[in-house]
Amino acid sequence: MNLLYGLRRSNRLFGDRIAIYDQGRAITYGEFHQRVTKAGQALRQLGVERGDRIAVLMLNSPRYLELYYATALIGAVIVPLNIRWNLAEIAFVLNDSGCKLLAVDDRFAGMRTQLDGKVGTVSSYLFTGEGVCPAQMASYEQALGGAPGEGPPEAEPEENDLVGLFYTSGTTGGPKGVMLTHKNLVANAFHATAGLHISEDWVWLHSAPMFHLADGAGIYAVTMAGAQHCFIPEFDAEAFLQAVERYRVTSVLLVPTMMNLVMNHPALDRYDTSSLRYVAYGAAPMPLALLRKSMDRFGCQFLQGYGLTETSPLLTVLPPEDHTFENSEAGFAPVKSAGRPVVGVEIRVVDDQDRDLPPGEAGEIIARGANIMKGYWNRPEITAEVLRGGWFHTGDIGALDKRGYLYIMDRKKDMIKTGGENVHSPEVEDVIYSHPYVLEAAVIAVPDDKWGEAIKAVVTPRAGAQLTERELIDFCRRRLTHFKCPTSVDFSASLPKGGTGKIQKNVLRERYWKGLAKAVH
Repeated sequence: MNLLYGLRRSNRLFGDRIAIYDQGRAITYGEFHQRVTKAGQALRQLGVERGDRIAVLMLNSPRYLELYYATALIGAVIVPLNIRWNLAEIAFVLNDSGCKLLAVDDRFAGMRTQLDGKVGTVSSYLFTGEGVCPAQMASYEQALGGAPGEGPPEAEPEENDLVGLFYTSGTTGGPKGVMLTHKNLVANAFHATAGLHISEDWVWLHSAPMFHLADGAGIYAVTMAGAQHCFIPEFDAEAFLQAVERYRVTSVLLVPTMMNLVMNHPALDRYDTSSLRYVAYGAAPMPLALLRKSMDRFGCQFLQGYGLTETSPLLTVLPPEDHTFENSEAGFAPVKSAGRPVVGVEIRVVDDQDRDLPPGEAGEIIARGANIMKGYWNRPEITAEVLRGGWFHTGDIGALDKRGYLYIMDRKKDMIKTGGENVHSPEVEDVIYSHPYVLEAAVIAVPDDKWGEAIKAVVTPRAGAQLTERELIDFCRRRLTHFKCPTSVDFSASLPKGGTGKIQKNVLRERYWKGLAKAVH
């Protein structure tokens, strides 16, 4: 079984059904299959060979969806790039993965000249936008027009063949390429179909960014089911509401930050959202007040999913029937949980020696299943560490109750999740420590109503130095992608330390999370 199964299935069973709605255009599954075939042949004509890495720096679009399947069709490896990364981060990933081709749309067409001299392996650029194709780039549509509808028979991918490199800060810090195979992503598609009840009458809106595997169910499972895709280029609350009304969207995925923006948008009640049947949310727990308000407003079924890039991503689902607020004040109430493992996935909560802990006791969450990654690209030592004993060690701290519901309590590693983005705090600390007036610094997550978690720096200035919050934030913004920068800074004469001299971040966190049931928000 490989990802091409879903493509073939939708073509054979639903060839005349609409696959894609986009800006007044409707594309059937038969037409989509033909375009994917041509896109694969076009990539071949551009010199892409089996195993080559193809980077994609694009906003959400039907062509993004086509590239996910076209690369799999010819045995290439897709490398989706985060559209919020800065130039240095993009260059690092291109070099680390050894990408041969970079696909860009109108928004990122200027990247061609910016990357000159910074990347060593990219030999060609593919323009997928609507505007005029820049010089020294191949036009996507022209390439499709010149490609044969069928080519030499492609070797059928093996289930353990690499199909994508998804870069993440992950659980051990530093950008790493998560290697996902056909087996991993097909397993996730089946898990999502069963856990989210995906069916052929769904109209799925790609509202989460397509470079994130949070949208993975929409990429592969929706296609396999023969349901419909529609798109907004990037998330905007009003664009989201417009798309729901225009396309009669039935199903969406929103991170809590997105839902908060939608619920607080002044135009919310001007749009018809009655077509919505399922709202899935994930990437962070939904505050109960926001969840209750959202369920009341939309009047449809809500589902929560928990997972990581390394798990393709789905591990657990909290179904609609568990979204009840009865006894929600109890410590272990299902509505406060991340749900139970999807069929095909096993979850354990263990101590530092990987021994199972009893219900209610917090420890590290570990998982296994066909969806678990092959490993980290060119990082065998880290791979061996997180996959030890045949289980993936998530780095998240949680507890299971007696009925098998999983509760996410904290993060074992120094990672902050803000607005659905992973930020590894040592990376931010390295920049802060480079400021000449900083003596000591610790970066932690603090609760934030808009972003779920915000980044706070707690800093001890050097003796006699004068440093303001604004100065330090601006210093970081000149050196980091903005979503990685602190949004607030507290100054302290000293930072708490343990017996070894290590800064005790848990002590700092307690100041800001006091009174909250969980150390994630």
